[in-house]
Amino acid sequence: MNIEIKHLARMEGHANLVVDTLNGELKECRLEIVESPRFFEVMLKGRHYSDVAPIAARICGVCSVSHTLASLAATENALGVKVSAQAQGLRRLLSYGENLQSHLLHLYFMAVPDYLGVPSLLPLAKTRRDLVARALRLKKVANDLVRIVGGRPVHPVTPRVGGFSALPAAQDLKELRRRLVAALADLEETVAMFASFAVPEMARDTEYLSLAADQGYPGLGERMVSSDGIDAPVADFADILTEYFKPYANAKFARASRDTLMVGPLARFRNASDKLSPMAKKVAAVLRLDAATTNPYHGNLARLTEVVHFFEEAIHLIDTLLLKGIRAESIWVPPGGGRGAGAVEAPRGTLFHAYTYDADGRISAANCIIPTAQNLGNIEADLRALVPQLLHLPQEEITLQLEMLIRAYDPCISCSTHLVKVEYV
Repeated sequence: MNIEIKHLARMEGHANLVVDTLNGELKECRLEIVESPRFFEVMLKGRHYSDVAPIAARICGVCSVSHTLASLAATENALGVKVSAQAQGLRRLLSYGENLQSHLLHLYFMAVPDYLGVPSLLPLAKTRRDLVARALRLKKVANDLVRIVGGRPVHPVTPRVGGFSALPAAQDLKELRRRLVAALADLEETVAMFASFAVPEMARDTEYLSLAADQGYPGLGERMVSSDGIDAPVADFADILTEYFKPYANAKFARASRDTLMVGPLARFRNASDKLSPMAKKVAAVLRLDAATTNPYHGNLARLTEVVHFFEEAIHLIDTLLLKGIRAESIWVPPGGGRGAGAVEAPRGTLFHAYTYDADGRISAANCIIPTAQNLGNIEADLRALVPQLLHLPQEEITLQLEMLIRAYDPCISCSTHLVKVEYV
């Protein structure tokens, strides 16, 4: 049997899947990353610190907030910039908004069609208008959260080194809070829908890595942990994560303690489910999601659990910000250079940026490790483990389950492609 899927659908970027079996044995399984290489680390060299975060945001149109926040953290750690509690709170709120944007986009537009047997969400606009309308309402709230805090819904313009260039109005935050509360009914319907889906069965243990839950559920932080015992400062990430190449992929792969690792919603849930909000814990129980799960298909259930968590936490964080009052703050950036690293839990997992600045405040070296790069090896290992279990099924069903497995990771292929391949002849 030969399965070759050109340009996997309903995921960001371009990838092919090739599976070959002979006499019931798996001979080949390749996840070919065919996205054109992008050289964003080189693009940052020579840039002044004030320009770096806006450029880094353009690495991705889905995770632009995460790249902005990781970039700002790396710059601030390199230059010794202190950030106020208010600015940290607004950054957390901005991160919640992006995770909601991405998670809801994936759950409704990428995952739901698999469970309802349609090629995309578009046919459901006629047969399930209620479902599509619910998806759009939830996505609109998430977009507006990012817009109110970040200045616009994609590629935020208000976060800057040391804080924010503009602050959200109190009235806008109050209205946003009202809409978040009103959206809880749509979330309840979403949970009920996913609880009714038949999730494929699979089990394969791996290493689960995330930021530490020092300040609640992983989001922003200075320490990284894994299920295999890693507990280290974010500044040491380059010593812990090993990047490597495969000849058929225009992307870097990464590993830590084992040959493969997982980052993202399921890894965060595995490492810190006890830090979820009260509503999110109840949702995990409804979805029958256990912290000991090793089923990668459960990534979507963890993703939905996080959606509820981010809604609830955003409501409480807005209350805190309004109670304290949003006040303009002065920002001071010390002169000189230095080296620093920053990390944030992007929708797809732990994102790392590290910069070295010269005395003029310009980047002399940059390094980024992307969540999907960390997940690619694990996706391939999952596929290799799954294929032999599916060989008794029709080829169409095998293809569907393999695609569903890949999509459960919600890979962001464009972010992961920053590989230069040079051949000497």
